[in-house]
Amino acid sequence: MRELEYPFDSEYILKKSKRLKRELLESGTGFLVKKIAVLGGSTTHDIVRILEVFLLNRGIQPVFYESEYAQYFQDVMFDNPSLTEFAPDLIYIHTSNRNIAGYPRVSDSLEQIDAMLEEQYEHFRVMWDKIADKYHCPVVQNNFEYPFYRILGNQEAVYAQGRISFINRLNEKFYQYAREHEDFYVNDINYISAAYGLDKWADPFYWHMYKYAMCMQAIPEFAYNLSNIIKAVFGKNKKSLVLDLDNTLWGGVVGDDGVENLEIGQETSMGQVYSEFQGYLKAQQDIGVMLNVNSKNEYDNAVAGLNHPDGILRPGDFILIKANWEPKSRNIAAIAEEMNVLPDSLVFVDDNPAERDIVGTQIPGVAVPEIGTPEQYIRVLDHAGFFEVTSLSEDDRKRNEMYKANIERQKQQQSFGDYREYLLSLEMKGTIRPFEAVYMARIAQLTNKSNQFNLTTRRYTQSDIERFAGSDEYITRYGKLEDKFGDNGVVSVVIGRKDNTDKILHLELWLMSCRVLKRDMEYAMMDSMVQACRECGLEAMIGYYYPTAKNAMVSRFYDTMGFAKIDEGEDGSTVWRFNIPDRYEKKNTVIEVAK
Repeated sequence: MRELEYPFDSEYILKKSKRLKRELLESGTGFLVKKIAVLGGSTTHDIVRILEVFLLNRGIQPVFYESEYAQYFQDVMFDNPSLTEFAPDLIYIHTSNRNIAGYPRVSDSLEQIDAMLEEQYEHFRVMWDKIADKYHCPVVQNNFEYPFYRILGNQEAVYAQGRISFINRLNEKFYQYAREHEDFYVNDINYISAAYGLDKWADPFYWHMYKYAMCMQAIPEFAYNLSNIIKAVFGKNKKSLVLDLDNTLWGGVVGDDGVENLEIGQETSMGQVYSEFQGYLKAQQDIGVMLNVNSKNEYDNAVAGLNHPDGILRPGDFILIKANWEPKSRNIAAIAEEMNVLPDSLVFVDDNPAERDIVGTQIPGVAVPEIGTPEQYIRVLDHAGFFEVTSLSEDDRKRNEMYKANIERQKQQQSFGDYREYLLSLEMKGTIRPFEAVYMARIAQLTNKSNQFNLTTRRYTQSDIERFAGSDEYITRYGKLEDKFGDNGVVSVVIGRKDNTDKILHLELWLMSCRVLKRDMEYAMMDSMVQACRECGLEAMIGYYYPTAKNAMVSRFYDTMGFAKIDEGEDGSTVWRFNIPDRYEKKNTVIEVAK
């Protein structure tokens, strides 16, 4: 919904939230339902109200538990039965500098200040640890924004007795905890309040009249930022930028003006703007964002522009370069198909509002931000939070190389008449093992990102994954795949729950990354699961398929694996059974699986 995409009209959202919610619920299907507990140190009702519409717009239908005013600590530490019964999928703790119990005085010694700091930190740490032990769910915790006045003036951050110094040190303790604990995320209200304007954000009227931690008008900005974290935790991030060239990556039209006359580099102020934007995009690759080009241009002109000596991005930085005279909506569809991703994984960036409108209308799901003038490009894309980071794995950092290698595989496939000969030519090597600590984050990430090849589309946090790995009740397997073009990383995950009484393994999750579709990795995983069942004395596997708008491609998957259908629901869900034979012929014949 355009009204809820950044940049948005906060006043409009505050006034029309009920109508927006109703329209989203009426128009949307296939929402991911999640239970979110909001534990507040100040009034949270309007935060919850606005957060709901932003999450609905991201495809998440939240069910909320909201603590009583300022009862965030008590609800956790004294085991509020209502919170326990709610069994949240995520807990958000909404505190602010108003919840800091005490600040240093100018007369306090450094030892006294250190003790006060540790006491404040421990108040939160014991609560976080209790949540981890009892609820096993992700936690989002605000850091602390700066106070709206400075007793020590410009030395407030210098002297240990200053409130800004104290807040900085306390925030750093929060960050250290986040670095050391999975499924714990910081909502950076210190940054958001600064970007919004601290004097407006911290207007004391709203605290003393309503016990709001911020002014009413800032709530949409705040809730949007929080929704970025939540949608990322639950696998709703985008994957790729699709970029126009002329007047988007540089100033001017390369086909008309010539490469030598493009505005890029340090010679002009506008050239500097475009260089800064290209540098920002280049940095996105480091967090796993993939770059593509969609430009109305001759291909040679496009490449010449990307090879401008003062440019930062080069042709090799892009997975695909679609520079032609086809409609941009058609190119977007082709990029999604060739990369084997859904269109809703893409963000289309173009300075031309007409092109944005066509793509947004013709290709549902593609994000099409209103990027404004070149000076605004970075701010709009950055605040939009399309690629919010909740974890960084080695696979993330390698993602561009992995997808480029896939393009090379596709080219090689075209030169083979026999598909099996093509697969053998890839010289594939697989690793299939029970879940291991080093890959827990990637496995959890896959359960939240994989939509097309995902038979049950169950979503798990890293805490869930660790629990399965440490339980004798489950058989877990991850699969890695590499070939002569490169390492694809962890690409497949299977989780089975053992029923030792009936000697059955219930397959609660089976998924695979679409970047290795049709590479026979599913057969290698099947072989591994059969072997695991035999080792555990299990005699059959039961597989489940739950249809979604995105996973129709695997509706007959269990049939191809040799399972027999034993039940089918009116909604299209199916149940399948595979009896482990005395003699099992391995299905994988093209991947060398490490012992």
